Amino acid sequence: MYIHDTIAAVSTPPGSGGIGIIRVSGDQAATVGNTIFKPVYDGGLVSHRFSFGTICDVKNTMNVDEAMAVYMRAPRSYTREDVLELHCHGGWYVVERVLALVLSCGVRLAEPGEFTRRAFLNGRIDLIQAEAVMDIIASTNKSAHHMAQSQHEGGLSNRIGDIRIFLLNSLALVEAYIDFPDDDLGDTDVAAIINSVEKAQSLITSLLFTFEEGRVIRDGISVLIVGKPNAGKSSLLNRLLNENRAIVTHIPGTTRDIIEETLNIDGLSVRLLDTAGIRHTDDLVEQEGITRALEKIPQADLVLAVFDSSREFTKEDQMILDALIGSKVITILNKTDLNQQFIFPDQTCCSELIRISAVSGDGLELLKKTVREQFLHSTTLDSREAVSLSRSRHRDALVSAAQSLQQFTYNLRDRNLEILALDLRGALNAVGSVTGQTATDEVLDRIFSSFCIGK
Repeated sequence: MYIHDTIAAVSTPPGSGGIGIIRVSGDQAATVGNTIFKPVYDGGLVSHRFSFGTICDVKNTMNVDEAMAVYMRAPRSYTREDVLELHCHGGWYVVERVLALVLSCGVRLAEPGEFTRRAFLNGRIDLIQAEAVMDIIASTNKSAHHMAQSQHEGGLSNRIGDIRIFLLNSLALVEAYIDFPDDDLGDTDVAAIINSVEKAQSLITSLLFTFEEGRVIRDGISVLIVGKPNAGKSSLLNRLLNENRAIVTHIPGTTRDIIEETLNIDGLSVRLLDTAGIRHTDDLVEQEGITRALEKIPQADLVLAVFDSSREFTKEDQMILDALIGSKVITILNKTDLNQQFIFPDQTCCSELIRISAVSGDGLELLKKTVREQFLHSTTLDSREAVSLSRSRHRDALVSAAQSLQQFTYNLRDRNLEILALDLRGALNAVGSVTGQTATDEVLDRIFSSFCIGK
């Protein structure tokens, strides 16, 4: 429930920094500013103008910090409420002290995401745009940022709005005949209803088609590196990262636990996991590492199976191939700079086979290109005109809407107007939940609880 009180929180990350920002939103924002902030120049706080002055502990007659303050009168603010921001020095103690002074003015601490939630409830943004705020903050590459920014600017919202218009047009025609039961649903109106529904279905289908790439752009992928000891897994990890992250020796079994690092491959965020070499061993610690590696295989989005091309194929290589059945795999023949002895069994089929040298770097660019193309195929990922789904919540809602429209098409043959109207309302409710028009408080609580407190 939306309570019209005044809230405050620190909007900058925890820790020490050059600047710390305390944000206040609500009817008492100006009162807070006039109570604890003393501008150097007369005239007090002027809306949308920065003022330089001092934050004061009036009760103890102490100056706490030099600061800048900006007051933004509603509705021209982030929340469409009166907003005050105090920009003080970013030391942990100073920021907490200023926040305490703000709260002492009868203001309460904001809940996670409450500023953005108020922006949504006050109609400044819809739910897609609210979620895009966190995606902008969390974006780790250009593609993720472009997609989040496009959603924040209303690209996806506009597409959802188009779907709603087609559905509302269809529902209006159906309900018109419900209101006048003596009239039969004419062929012309049936054709118009079907046309609108088909256009809505087409837009929904096209959006659902973008989900997998959108999810990958937003969340990235996990890539597991597996192979026998000394196949070159850790050398490959180091080459991809351009740093000596994993220990590389000639001694088998050097890597015993999972090493995790992140990599950006041309707009694709990759979580790389190097694993213990898979082999038969009596070493209990190494056995545990191998078990963990095998358990990770079905969980990974992609597996890089590294084989030593300078050695002959062994039973342990076959054990690795057997463990990879059912997984998305790129097979890598490493050590191409050495004499080649490795030959796959005749029955082995490698859909993606790449030859590399982790020592010289040969084949690394082809490998990275292949990894990216396994997940990203669009050429318009960085286009502001591109519209993509990236959240499971959006996908699930549109799937539900599509199912309601399929049911509508099936029920159309009986022309039971009440049933048809029910199907269309079901689709409208599902589509409306994406932008928040029909979202429940429970859904809103779940969404905004994932935000940081100052946002």
